[in-house]
Amino acid sequence: MAKLNFGGTEENVVTRDEFPLVKAQRVLRDEVVAVIGYGVQGPGQALNQKENGIHVIVGQRKNTKSWDKAIRDGFVEGKSLFEIEEAVKRGTIICYLLSDAAQIAMWPTVKKHLTPGKALYFSHGFGITYNDQTGIIPPPDVDVFLVAPKGSGTSLRRMFLQGRGLNSSYAIFQDATGRAFERVIALGIAIGSGYLFETNFKKEVYSDLTGERGTLMGAIQGIFAAQYEVLRKKGHSPSEAFNETVEELTQSLMPLVAENGMDWMYANCSTTAQRGALDWWKKFRDATLPLFNELYESVAAGKEAALSIASNSKADYREKLEEELKELRESEMWQAGKTVRSLRPENQPVSVEAQLEEAYFEK
Repeated sequence: MAKLNFGGTEENVVTRDEFPLVKAQRVLRDEVVAVIGYGVQGPGQALNQKENGIHVIVGQRKNTKSWDKAIRDGFVEGKSLFEIEEAVKRGTIICYLLSDAAQIAMWPTVKKHLTPGKALYFSHGFGITYNDQTGIIPPPDVDVFLVAPKGSGTSLRRMFLQGRGLNSSYAIFQDATGRAFERVIALGIAIGSGYLFETNFKKEVYSDLTGERGTLMGAIQGIFAAQYEVLRKKGHSPSEAFNETVEELTQSLMPLVAENGMDWMYANCSTTAQRGALDWWKKFRDATLPLFNELYESVAAGKEAALSIASNSKADYREKLEEELKELRESEMWQAGKTVRSLRPENQPVSVEAQLEEAYFEK
C-alpha cells in the first residue's frame, strides 16, 4: 500500500503496479464470486472479472430483462447463471449489487446463506451505514467490505474494454478471516479499478449521496436549466442556448479538465473567458455553499436514505420514475440536446460534402 500526499493530507492508495492482476488472480483462485443483481453495476463488474480469469457466477431473478441480458452476455443458466438464492449458496464472495431497496427485500434470504468464512461485498455503503433503516446486519463470522467504482457500471465496462481503469474507493467493515484486505483489493483490481483509495462505509455513502444530488447530477441539471432558461428568455435560439449551456461544457471543456485539471482548462481558453470565470466562480461557490451544507446534513441525518427507501420500495416506483424522467426528456432543453447530438460529426454517416456531391451527381 502506498501513501500519497494531497496538499498535506496523506491517503492510503493501492495501484495496479503494486497489486497486479496476476496477484489478484492468485488471491481469488479458490473463490466463487457470486454477483447478485445484473442491473446497474452487475454487468460491468461480472464481465470484467470473468474476462480477468475469476470464477464468476451471476444471481438474478428469472424471467426478467436482467436475466435475459446476462444470457446474452454469455452467462449460462445452471452453470454460471442462477436464481439469487442458489447463487448465494454457491458463492464464497457475495457481491451484493442489487438496488438499495432490493437489498433490503432480499436480505433475509441472503443472510441465511452467509456461512462462516464467506465475504459480503458491496459497492455502496448505504445498506450497512443506515442499517437502522435497512436491517442489513451481517453475521460476525464473515468478511464485509466494499469497492465503489467512481462511475457507472457502463463506464467501468467501457474503460475496461479500452484498457483503462476507473478509480474506486475501498473499505473494510468487518475482517473475520484475517484476509479481508487482500480479498477486497483483489476484487477491486479484478473489476477493473484504476487505483483504489481507502475510505469507510459511512464516508463512502455520505460523499456518494452528496455527489449524486450535487455536482454529479442534481446540481448540474439545476444549473443547466437555469442558464438555458435565462438565455431563452433573452431571445437566444434553442440551439445557441443548448450549445452554450451543455454541449461546449461536455464536449470541449470537461475533457480538458479531465486531462490536466481546471487551471489547464482555463489556460486553454480565451483571455476573456478566463477573466470572466475567475471573476464569477467564487460568487457561484458562495451562492451554492449553503445548499451543499444543507444537503450534507440531510445525508448525515439519514433523511435522504429514508426518502430513497420510502420512494423506491413502492410498487409503482418505476412508473413514477418514468413520469419524472419524461419531464426531463420532453423539456425543450433536452429536446434541443437530442437534435444537437444527432448533428455531431460522429453521428453523421456521410459528410455534408459527400451528401452535396451525391446530390449533384444525382441531377
